[in-house]
Amino acid sequence: MVKIRLSRHGSKKKPFYKIVVTDSRSARNGKFIEKIGFFNPIYHKKEKSFSINIDKVKYWTSVGAKISNRIQSLIKKNK
Repeated sequence: MVKIRLSRHGSKKKPFYKIVVTDSRSARNGKFIEKIGFFNPIYHKKEKSFSINIDKVKYWTSVGAKISNRIQSLIKKNK
């Protein structure tokens, strides 16, 4: 099954997440199909905290990808 989920990057206590399309069997930070955005929970006022390509999300959901709960809540919050 293909999923749209977060992949954690950054250093200890300073997380940075990439929003990726990946096979659900792959590791959290493992191989992915496509990167479609990012989420930075710790950001400065000059930086963006969230960005996602909505067209890519619509495409991947139309071909059967499932969206994680966290991604759904981020999309709703930032509309």
